[in-house]
Amino acid sequence: MENNTSLQQQLLEAGVHFGHLKKKWNPKMLPYIFAEKKGIHIIDLNKTVECLQETAAAMKAIARSGKKILFVGTKKQAKDIVSESARQVNMPYVTERWLGGMLTNFNTVRKSVKKMQSIEKMLGDGSFDSITKKERLTLSRDKEKMEKVLGGIAQLGRVPAALFLVDIGHEHIALAEAKRLGVATFGVVDTNCDPNKVDFAIPANDDATKSIAIIVNYLVAAIAEGLAERQAAKDEEVDDNVGDDNEKKAARLEAEAQAEAGRGGRGRGAGGAGGGGGQRRRTTGGTGGGQRGGGGGRR
Repeated sequence: MENNTSLQQQLLEAGVHFGHLKKKWNPKMLPYIFAEKKGIHIIDLNKTVECLQETAAAMKAIARSGKKILFVGTKKQAKDIVSESARQVNMPYVTERWLGGMLTNFNTVRKSVKKMQSIEKMLGDGSFDSITKKERLTLSRDKEKMEKVLGGIAQLGRVPAALFLVDIGHEHIALAEAKRLGVATFGVVDTNCDPNKVDFAIPANDDATKSIAIIVNYLVAAIAEGLAERQAAKDEEVDDNVGDDNEKKAARLEAEAQAEAGRGGRGRGAGGAGGGGGQRRRTTGGTGGGQRGGGGGRR
């Protein structure tokens, strides 16, 4: 409970509880509103803490399973925070502009990413040395434009498992695409938005940089925990496999040694039998000679 209190205190200091003007509110946010002060709605921080913890637990589980969460924050206040935080946990992000169809037309977007990567590679390894300066400049500009919009999703090979949106009203296109594909959605929801539009809503001020930062950092910490647990489980698995392999190896060597010993014994036995064979041949030879001699005598 102490942890909750300190978290609540931090949220309060960051101004997470400040909503929008009363006249701009969405009635569906009523359960999350604590009071109204000077025409501005105040968000109930108890609810914010609860929702934040639920969201963090769900994100941690996704990260532990090795899936990707796409961070979306194209508002001026959210851009830097979202891109830095997503990079920390190696998650994809969109902070410039949401291209229509980034999820629903993922294959085409992926082609653009590949094109950007191939230009980058060619500029790097000197493949473009033969082309004119103007052409090289044009290609560099194209790459920079693409980098700006697609840089955050360059490593995203498939549609992500979930989307995290900083302002669900501002990112309505991204939200609609996620809904269409059945992708899980997490969102920071202010008093002017409908919290039912996302699977996990975090009622909070989505305009103040401090407020966005504290929420994003809290969630990123949970993702980092999930990734660490995944890595620990992998390492444990590797250790178990190594242990099993060593046991199997020891058992195999023992079996081989026993088989070798068995073969050695059989070899000796065979040698003895061979000796017997030699003796028999000599005896036979002897008798044959005697008979032949005898024969000579008769003749």
